[in-house]
Amino acid sequence: MTENTFNTPAAGSSGPEKPRSRNGLIYGILIAALAGTWIYMLYDKNKTTDQIAQQATQIDSISTSRDALQQEYNAANARLDDLISQNSRMDSLVKTKDKEIADMKARIQGILSNKNATQKELAEARRLIETLKGNIENYTATIERLEGEKIVLTGERDNARRERDEVSTQRDSLNKKVNLGSVLHASNIHLQPINVKKNGKEVETTKAKRADMMRVSFDLDENRIAPTGDKELYVAITSPDGSPLAVEALGSGRFTLEDGTEKLYTAKKTVNYATGQKQTVSMDWKQNSDFKPGDYAVEIYHDGYKIGSGKVTLKKGGLF
Repeated sequence: MTENTFNTPAAGSSGPEKPRSRNGLIYGILIAALAGTWIYMLYDKNKTTDQIAQQATQIDSISTSRDALQQEYNAANARLDDLISQNSRMDSLVKTKDKEIADMKARIQGILSNKNATQKELAEARRLIETLKGNIENYTATIERLEGEKIVLTGERDNARRERDEVSTQRDSLNKKVNLGSVLHASNIHLQPINVKKNGKEVETTKAKRADMMRVSFDLDENRIAPTGDKELYVAITSPDGSPLAVEALGSGRFTLEDGTEKLYTAKKTVNYATGQKQTVSMDWKQNSDFKPGDYAVEIYHDGYKIGSGKVTLKKGGLF
């Protein structure tokens, strides 16, 4: 039997093993490439996730910054409005820079209203807000200075007013003394009931029934302060029952006393007085009714002041 040696590989020969090794190498390369692809895809995915997270964080940061700036701007704007409403001088100060402030506020609000504002724009808004706040502080300091000057001026004005009032009071007091000094004084006052006879002769009487009129006579004493000129004198006669003798149709009326109140007068007379001279005055009162018995009083006034008084008593009429 012949031994077949053709199908047996010689010792040390690779024979059919070579294709098998080549296939394994290819498989290894493919597996490595697939693994590398997976690793790259996983890395790229993680990198994209990080970028998205960073972008979200950046957006949140910008939004937070914008909200904070909006609150800061609102506070500054409210402060400005409050200053204007409380102080008219602030309003005038702001009005001198109306356009500058308006442009500044418009730019700030434009940036803060933009949801897509960049960090650069927000930085500009912050700078403008700080400028606005600085202007407000400067305005406040100016107002405080002006208010301080106002207080000083008010104090000086009040002091000047007090000094002026004191001078005015002193002057009024002096004028009052002068006026009082120029008020005339009456002396030697007589109130005489007069009976007029049929022949016109006048006779003094003490009987009420016979009295036709009352004659008031007095002397104006010397006064070296009263200026020469017309002096208006008022005579007020009071009847026994305490009522004033005053009939408007006969020339009676009212005059004002130095305290501002009014008083009825019986008769008045204007006399031409000469400074420093004594002068006798008389005036008559005829009434449209009979005189009653009793005590009659007379008061004489000049410039609202009583300058003399007197009285007379009328008796009842009778046989004697």
